[in-house]
Parts: sequence; structure tokens; C-alpha cells
Amino acid sequence: MADAVDVVIVASAFGMDAVRSGGHLKWAQASRRAGAAGFEVRRELFADAADTEPQRLRALGGSIAELGLWSVFSTPASLYTSAGQLDAAALQLALEEAAALGARFVKLQLGGFVRDAHGAAIADQMQRLQRTNLRLVVENGQLEEGGSLAQFTGLFDALSREGFADVLGMTFDIGNWAWRDVEPLGAADLLAAHVDYVHCKTTVGEGARRFPAAPAADDAHFAAVLDRLPRNVPRGIEFPFDASRIDVDAARYVEWLGHA
Repeated sequence: MADAVDVVIVASAFGMDAVRSGGHLKWAQASRRAGAAGFEVRRELFADAADTEPQRLRALGGSIAELGLWSVFSTPASLYTSAGQLDAAALQLALEEAAALGARFVKLQLGGFVRDAHGAAIADQMQRLQRTNLRLVVENGQLEEGGSLAQFTGLFDALSREGFADVLGMTFDIGNWAWRDVEPLGAADLLAAHVDYVHCKTTVGEGARRFPAAPAADDAHFAAVLDRLPRNVPRGIEFPFDASRIDVDAARYVEWLGHA
């Protein structure tokens, strides 16, 4: 049997309103009970802007670590502006907040990347923080800007040409490709070498009425995508749990994804 994979529970899996009202720590505790290895903190789910201040992030990160979990810090901010320029201020803020939390990964959206990857500028931001254990990742989003396959292949090609291939990695969101009508198997073939973290979900519905959903245990297509991606990277649960049996649901999916 293959070794188990670290499974992260994304805070939003417990419900956005539940996280805003109960706070992240409550759901980190639920993640620990479910057997998860990590917990993804979502910046947009803080109920109060003061929760993103360094001292509060340090306190939250310390409490998560005391549970025996490592953390991901996710922000809806984008690495590139709509004009295609590196957003150095957004990157610096995200890195500082993730560092305060003590996160292992800091995750941003890609935004309006077009051609020049600005790898040296990204590397400079990372080096100034001197946090060699903080990994920067960008996620394929649901919108056209920051969600196209060509943007991600272009990004990593440009970084490689500039000699900065290792400055950042990717959060490969299996379900988000559906919003862009991209076949995730093909995307996995092109991007697997750059994937550091996988967001696990499928979708139901079509168009504007498309929603994230849990993959079925017998979903051969989902299993095939996982097989194309690195097995030594963590897998995040980003689909909603059944609110009537959250603890049971969370534990079941943690066990399944850890060994799928």
C-alpha cells in the first residue's frame, strides 16, 4: 500500500458563514478531530479586519500548531494586476501575513499575468522575508483572468527562461478547471511538474449554476487526475461537508483522500 498523503481541510469546507461566525480556530479543531494534517486559513473569511493584524495571526497560528496541524494561508489577492504587472504590494502583504501565521504555504490567485514573469522581483520579495520554509503558490481560479491554462503554462515557461523556475509553485484546483472548460487531465499533464498543493473537488451544474461538490469514491476521472499529479504533495478538501454530520463527513473524506 502507498504511503498516506497529507490532507488539508480548507476552512470554507465547513461553510463560509460558519467560519465567519465561529472563527478559524473552531474549525481547525474540527480538522484535527477529523485526522487532517493541515488547515487552510482563508483571509476572506475573517469576520473582522483586525484579525489580519500580525499579533492576531501569530496567536491563531500558534493555536493551530498546538493542535498538531500545519497551516496554509490563502488570500484572494492576485499576484498580477489586470494590467499584467506584478503586484508587489499585494505579494509583500500576503507574505508578511503568512509569515505571522507561521504558514507552510501562502496561496494567491494568478491574476492578469501575460508574458514577463518578473521572477527576479518575486525572488527578491521572498528573500527579504528570509523564510525558506514558506512556499509561494498560485492557484488556477474560476475566472478567465487567472484561470486560463495558457497563463499557467506561460508563467512557468517564463520563470524557467529567467532562471527562476523554483521561485513559486502551483495549487492545482481540479474542480476550478470546469469553470474555464479545461479538461483537468490535460492540464495535469502540462503542469504536474510545478504542482505543490492540490485542491480536491468536482462540480455539479452548468454555467453560472455550477457549484463545488465532493468527488464520488468511484469517480474514475477524478482518480485519473490525482494519478497524473505528484503523490508527495498535500491534498486540500475544498468541497462542502454535510452540515448535519460535519465531523463524520470530514473524517471520512480525510481518510479517503489520504489513501486515494
